[in-house]
Amino acid sequence: MNRPRGQRGIARANAEHQEGAGAAVREDNWRPPQGRGGRGRARGDVRGRNFRGQQNDRRDGNWRNRGDLGGWNFRGQQDDRRDDNWRNGGNRDENPGRRRGNGAWERGRGGRRGRGQMREDVPEVRKLGLRNLEELSMKEASEIAITLSSSQGLQILLEEMEMGHNFVQLLCQVLSHALSSKIDRQIVQHLAAIIKDSMFLRTILPHYVAGMMTDHMPARRMQYPQHLDNIISLLSHVIRIFPASSVPVVSMLVTLLRQTINELRASGVMIQEDTEQNLEKIQNLVNHLTEKARDGTLRSDNYTFLTAEESPPGVADFRTMPIYPTPEEIHQNEKPFLRPNITSQAYASSEIYLDTHFRLLREDFVRPLREGIKQLLEFYQEQGQGQVHMRGRRFNDIRIYFDTRLVVPLCTPSGIAYKVQFDASPLKFVRWQNSKRLLYGSLVCLSHDNFETLLFATVSDRVPEDLQKGLVQLSFSQDSRVALAEIQVSASFLMVETTAYFEAYRHVLEGLQEEDADHLPFHRYIVECKSEIRPPAYLTMEKTLDLGCIAAQGFQKNVKPFRTLEPRAWPDMEQLGLDESQMKALKLALTKELAIIQGPPGTGKTYVGLKIAQALLKNSDMWSDLVTTPVLVVCYTNHALDQFLEGIHGFLGNGIVRVGGRSSSEVLKHFTLRELTGAAEFRRNLPIHLRRAYYEISVELAQAEQKIQKQAAQLECSLRGILHEQFLEKFISEDHWISLNVNPVWDGFQTSGQKKSMILEWLGLSSSAFQQTTQQILDNAEEEEEEPHQDEEEELVEVEEEADLIQAERILEGTDFHDRGTGKRKKKEDLVVMELARQMLTLNLENIEQEPGQKLGEWQVQGEQKKKMKQRIRRELAKGTTMSEEDEARIHNMWTLSLQERWKLYRLWLMRYRTDMRARALQSEQAYQEAAERLAEIQLRRDLCVLREAKVIGMTTTGAAKYRRILQEVRPRLVIVEEAAEVLEAHIITTLSQACQHLILIGDHQQLRPSATVYELAKNFNLEVSLFERLVKLDFPYVRLNYQHRMRPEIAQLLTPHIYSQLENHPSVLEYGNMKGILSNLFFVEHELPEEEIIDGHSHKNRHEALFVVALCRYLLCQDYQPSQITILTTYTGQLHCLRKLLPAAQFAGVKVHVVDKYQGEENDIILLSLVRSNPEGRVGFLQIANRVCVALSRAKKGLYCIGNLGMLGRVQLWSNILHTLREHGRAGRQLMLCCQNHPGTRTLVSSADDFKKVPEGGCQLPCDFRLACGHVCTRACHPYDADHKKFQCLKPCTKVLCQLGHRCPSFCYQDCPECPVPLEKVIPTCRHKQMVPCHQDPQQFICQEPCEQTLECGHACDMVCGMLCTPLCMVKVNMELQCGHHQMVPCHYISNAVNRQPGCQKKCGEILKCGHPCSGTCQKCYQGRYHKACNFHCGRPLICSHVCQVPCVSECPPCQCPCENRCVHSACPKACGQPCAPCKEPCAWQCPHQRCTKLCHEPCDRTPCFRVCTKMLPCGHPCIGLCGETCPNKCRTCHHEEVTEIFFGTEDDPLARFIQLEDCRHIFETSALDKFMKEGTDDDNAGNLNQQAIRLKECPRCRTPIRRNLRYGAHVNRSLAEIEKVKVVLNGSPEDIERKRNVLLKNLQTMDVLLLYTSHKYDLVTKQLEQNDLTLQILWRIENKMNFLDRLTKLTRIMKKNMSREYREYFSSRIQECLEWLWDPNQKFSEQQFSDLQSEVQRLTFLAELNVCCSRAGDEVKNTDVAVEEQVLRRLLEGTKPFTQTEESWAKQELDRLKEKLSCNGLDITEEERVMIVEAIGLPKGHWYKCPKGHVYAIGECGGAMQESKCPECSSTIGGTNHALASGNQVASEMDGAQYSAWSEAANLQNFDPRL
Repeated sequence: MNRPRGQRGIARANAEHQEGAGAAVREDNWRPPQGRGGRGRARGDVRGRNFRGQQNDRRDGNWRNRGDLGGWNFRGQQDDRRDDNWRNGGNRDENPGRRRGNGAWERGRGGRRGRGQMREDVPEVRKLGLRNLEELSMKEASEIAITLSSSQGLQILLEEMEMGHNFVQLLCQVLSHALSSKIDRQIVQHLAAIIKDSMFLRTILPHYVAGMMTDHMPARRMQYPQHLDNIISLLSHVIRIFPASSVPVVSMLVTLLRQTINELRASGVMIQEDTEQNLEKIQNLVNHLTEKARDGTLRSDNYTFLTAEESPPGVADFRTMPIYPTPEEIHQNEKPFLRPNITSQAYASSEIYLDTHFRLLREDFVRPLREGIKQLLEFYQEQGQGQVHMRGRRFNDIRIYFDTRLVVPLCTPSGIAYKVQFDASPLKFVRWQNSKRLLYGSLVCLSHDNFETLLFATVSDRVPEDLQKGLVQLSFSQDSRVALAEIQVSASFLMVETTAYFEAYRHVLEGLQEEDADHLPFHRYIVECKSEIRPPAYLTMEKTLDLGCIAAQGFQKNVKPFRTLEPRAWPDMEQLGLDESQMKALKLALTKELAIIQGPPGTGKTYVGLKIAQALLKNSDMWSDLVTTPVLVVCYTNHALDQFLEGIHGFLGNGIVRVGGRSSSEVLKHFTLRELTGAAEFRRNLPIHLRRAYYEISVELAQAEQKIQKQAAQLECSLRGILHEQFLEKFISEDHWISLNVNPVWDGFQTSGQKKSMILEWLGLSSSAFQQTTQQILDNAEEEEEEPHQDEEEELVEVEEEADLIQAERILEGTDFHDRGTGKRKKKEDLVVMELARQMLTLNLENIEQEPGQKLGEWQVQGEQKKKMKQRIRRELAKGTTMSEEDEARIHNMWTLSLQERWKLYRLWLMRYRTDMRARALQSEQAYQEAAERLAEIQLRRDLCVLREAKVIGMTTTGAAKYRRILQEVRPRLVIVEEAAEVLEAHIITTLSQACQHLILIGDHQQLRPSATVYELAKNFNLEVSLFERLVKLDFPYVRLNYQHRMRPEIAQLLTPHIYSQLENHPSVLEYGNMKGILSNLFFVEHELPEEEIIDGHSHKNRHEALFVVALCRYLLCQDYQPSQITILTTYTGQLHCLRKLLPAAQFAGVKVHVVDKYQGEENDIILLSLVRSNPEGRVGFLQIANRVCVALSRAKKGLYCIGNLGMLGRVQLWSNILHTLREHGRAGRQLMLCCQNHPGTRTLVSSADDFKKVPEGGCQLPCDFRLACGHVCTRACHPYDADHKKFQCLKPCTKVLCQLGHRCPSFCYQDCPECPVPLEKVIPTCRHKQMVPCHQDPQQFICQEPCEQTLECGHACDMVCGMLCTPLCMVKVNMELQCGHHQMVPCHYISNAVNRQPGCQKKCGEILKCGHPCSGTCQKCYQGRYHKACNFHCGRPLICSHVCQVPCVSECPPCQCPCENRCVHSACPKACGQPCAPCKEPCAWQCPHQRCTKLCHEPCDRTPCFRVCTKMLPCGHPCIGLCGETCPNKCRTCHHEEVTEIFFGTEDDPLARFIQLEDCRHIFETSALDKFMKEGTDDDNAGNLNQQAIRLKECPRCRTPIRRNLRYGAHVNRSLAEIEKVKVVLNGSPEDIERKRNVLLKNLQTMDVLLLYTSHKYDLVTKQLEQNDLTLQILWRIENKMNFLDRLTKLTRIMKKNMSREYREYFSSRIQECLEWLWDPNQKFSEQQFSDLQSEVQRLTFLAELNVCCSRAGDEVKNTDVAVEEQVLRRLLEGTKPFTQTEESWAKQELDRLKEKLSCNGLDITEEERVMIVEAIGLPKGHWYKCPKGHVYAIGECGGAMQESKCPECSSTIGGTNHALASGNQVASEMDGAQYSAWSEAANLQNFDPRL
């Protein structure tokens, strides 16, 4: 059929676009316009053209719309147009505003009806005409949009089948103008929806565009460029607003427009360049969306796409956007404006770049919350009040928690948090230990008014046990805290959670808002994408680089400094020990300001990164200039950060600061920010203004916290049981109170007797009168779900919970000011709550099961009943429903209510009680929050002091986000990002400061990518594309490391070329031996058994795979592989825990079990991989993602065994390619072939766990025929392990005869035979009793075992046996109350004995010490908690000398006290191991006939080892198997053949092998293998530099004994010992430092004349300790502390003797003596706990001394009634035996000062008022008042330091002093102004700020 040219163009354009857009448009559907009339004929219809989610079935020329939208289809609707519906009966008038005929348009959207004819009373809808459009074209865009969107006539117009040429032009102009409105977003969106589904866009406009090509009218052709602009603008708006549903039609029109433009230009029409550019932009967007649609990720029209140049219309600048979502976002249907992350070209500007990433990142955490809440609100509207149905409903984007209430305010380091209670009953299926619900840092949103107001909070603490009870700790945002204060305290919230880690988002989003677009770091590359990378700004032509530090062994001296920018000057890669790709990476990193290094699995990217870091740090003068700036290292995970920083520590001893999550590295323990800021020396050197501010704010915090905790403790009690009614009285109406307390009547019987609590009776929980009711309650409780019973389970392999792993990356440490005492603090708070609970609770759930039977009122509840009662009460207390106040008002008799109503009413009272408590605490909460925020800022300034002095700062990305502002001040010039391909681009950008001149990105974008919360953003907007990957895709120069050192070649084949185009194998991987017991080193086992879905967490498990993998693991362990060589990997956390349940620790301890995503960067010899997914639908999940597949398949070194549904996986192209490779080499199948090591011909096929029963011991089913040394045969089946049967124990009975009576040995064969134990009846000579005596024993020596018949004096029977003397001490246990108040069962003789003795209280202390360990002492040993026993927790850390630290619980291990094991052929070191050894100065003894060492014994040898055969003969007559010059081994190849040739390294069975015997442990090894072993990890081994991370001696490969004495390895041993000696010097201190410190202490001791006067023996002991020869700085520090405490105690002794009356002296002296004994305890190490205990008790004694002196001076005045009471209260506290807390200290200080004022006993013989007047009159600050030796007071002006001597006018004693040193006997007069130190010293002056004031 012939068509006009325009129609052919349409068909051609459609055919060209058909494949990309996925549409099928038949040419015969494009019909030219025909005459009017006909029965509803769809002229020009685009038939057969289906869109996703639509069915366009148009038949018989008739249209029919099924549904209510009148033909306007959206995704998910069906357009089934048939028969005679959607008709236009009759002819159409030329007037576009009128309609004739009998037919009528059916109403749909825009005024048409869905079905049937229009009713006569409905007015006719007129379509828009030409005049209307012309009028509209002259108006503003906003007015046009509003007019058109509300006009039903537009919809009619757009469905017209015919339209004139000019009409189309005008309509395009008007529509384009309307859609350009910037402010009417919803209206524009509605209008675009009408246009995109119209016949105009699908039919009329394509015909019009095609007709341009055949139009020959010059006047119209000249107007076409303008019309084309209008059409392009129209299409641009439509596709951006509806990116999914409009792709097909826009794609077709774009193709048609391109052809039309080409035709017009060819015919001479001038087409503007902007027109083509705009069309190109739409084409690019169409291509992008088409690709995403083909991938299946473009599923909805959720977002409005923007190009890079466009700005969001009517939207605020991203810098002013709130971080948190607003209520408007939740309730409005506006679609967010987003630009995709551009990965193929440059950004238009920095501002647009920042805007793009800000909006994408914000949308990533806002979208789940927004969409989830919208879905929730829609469900509410549909269900009305159907909350019952709601609780069982699951939502995709959010998790919902009902009846959420704020219960208890908590004081935390970051401010006020709240313990929040929610209804946990719908979440019984949740396994909280592993659930991702309510993880630390997760964002929650609370609302009490259907989300009209939003409160945002983050989870600040997570305890799985509390979560099971429905309790979680939340910290609210700043705005939410303000809003929270205005909401009723009793409000109940609906809480929704999104899983995003909000804190990381918040810090990065704030950083993006604060970025200066004009000074964005690396703008040239990141924004402009210019791939020509310049050298760093600091690197000039004349600057040189010294790479000697990273040169290979033997080349250090050859590598000279050279000019960095001269390529020819660089040393060869052989000199640096690098391969070609590593050398390129090094050059790139050191010469370019932006370096990208890709490291595929096993290629050593961390190794290269460390080389780069070492070179930069060694040449720091090249880039630091005069300003010292650190190198910043950023890693995605804590593990990677630890690994990298440990490598840096190998060559940089100091200057490292680790910031971020918790480090598991012992090496880095002392380099964490927390440790560095907590050091005493650092704190002393802090600026004075920071210290003062820290102190003052801490006092404010303590005061506010004290008030909050009082109310919090009472609130906490309400969670632990039933409150006594007396605490609820004010919340109960008077009538109800009276009714509650009237004795109830039940069945006509009046109950009698006094009851402790009527509320228990009322709730049916007490009283025998209610036994029947309560029993019924308990019986009914059986039907309810009980708490899970915890049976004793077999210990399983330790598997890190996913929740813990996620939280470990989120939690930051080092800044919390409460961290150090958290354990002890919490225990004290619990004790306070427990004490309050005893007073306030009439039934305490915590104690309900402590006793075998517990009385509740008069009814004793037993066993199972208590358990059921406890469950019932917990359920009732956890419910959120309460009685309404209206229902409450209608109650008259409390006892007639049903039990359910009673509980509702009780919860109403409880809610009022909690509301009252919360209201009281509000003001204090605000004060605490403000102080906490100020203190946090002080801590940031403190941290800045540490970071500025660092050489290397290491941070996780989370830490870098938090410390973003500090990094801007530290201004690091060099930034190295490890795992850069896993980090979101925005994280890296906000980490860079404007001072950054050098950025090095190390990673692999073909492994794991950055993780985004919203899948659509990750895929369609490229959010998951990292900066690393984006720059690689933009063809920036980068280096890929090509040599992998991990996988054997057949495993590496899985990656090349399927994932990596090229990957070379290093020669080392070609040397791997074959796997033992399995025929193939690589195998994939196929199966089709289905997976199971986990209820919570969207995870999966496959039990068949789990059983198979566990059985295979057990089989490999039987092959003599170590557990540490095997790792089990799986792709889902559900499978992880399924595996864990099958792995008992007794069999599998040491086997690692991980999820693939958490194992990147790790490796192991053998990997067992469970792929999990197997389902009929063919859903493979993220196994289709190449990055994850790459990680999973690249972890194994020697063996990889996978199990999965390969048939299903084969549908994915990547897996199909991999499986093809596997099947080519026979490495995939349904059965795995095992082979027996002992019988190689025996093969076993296994496909399931049961098949491994055929190989029970790892061999085969044949019996083991090995004859044991005892003569028996091994009873096991064939087993490859323990081939020599050295570990086998023969369990057959022993056949030996033991005695003359013929008794046989009763033991097993492997056991030693005992003396004959067969019992025989014999008579005991002394008592004539008959006893069964062992055969071998003389009855005279046998102790008769008959019970003794004697009675002791106390009346108890003797508990000894007949053959033993009766004891004088009765050991029958009786109850005794001790002086400490504890009750204890003690032997009877303590009570019956006349001597009044008491045993020591043995009640366990259990206090959590400051070290974090529980106190192991008892009440007696810890002096009732005042002086805790030294912590005896075993340290066990390895010391530098290779011994293990034996000192219990120390923060820093002291030098080793074991005997030194260092010795040579000349002598042995006599010192303790930790003391520096004197080097041996004798000549080295290593010599042979061929070579001789010329060095001294302690120096590294200068000769090489001799490899000639030893010619000596052994005593057995056979030749020596050793080497020339070495000690001959005591083993012979002939006499000890099996022992010598036993395979260890693999070369022992070589007939020419020579052996070395280690002198330290006497083990022998083959020489070449041992030589290689000794070189590994040393400077002699080029490939091993990375491993030399710790200074220590090499150890015997067999027994781990340190190698110290072999001359052959003397060079290595001496080098190691030299390094160890350096460390010893650092640990002990240099002799000069020790001597200097000793002299200072001796001088200070001489000034302590009080000590010499009152405790001369202690003075002598300290002097002797200072005169010892083996002192270290640590010992001197302890002596110094001891001196200081002795000085204070001695001064108190002097006060006691001079100023106290006799009635106080005796007791005070005993307390002083007690303190001295503890101070002089041998275990006194002055740990933090011991120091704190001593400090508290000395302070208590100081106060007691002041009180005693005051009372002594006041005399009878103290007997005044009021004063006496106060004095007795204060004395009871100060003479008490409980710990002296800081709160008590503050209170005691205040009371003591008040008492002094009343008694005028300041010791100055003047009243307190007179003292104050004198101090104020003189006007001197603290520290200027002193007193002479006889106590007369005087003052010193100026600085307050004594500079001259004078005489006291009262007693002529010498006063003053010289050089700021007081004369002997003079001291500070603390009684005048409270100063403890002289004012002249700034350090001492700070101490005058009394924390008690």
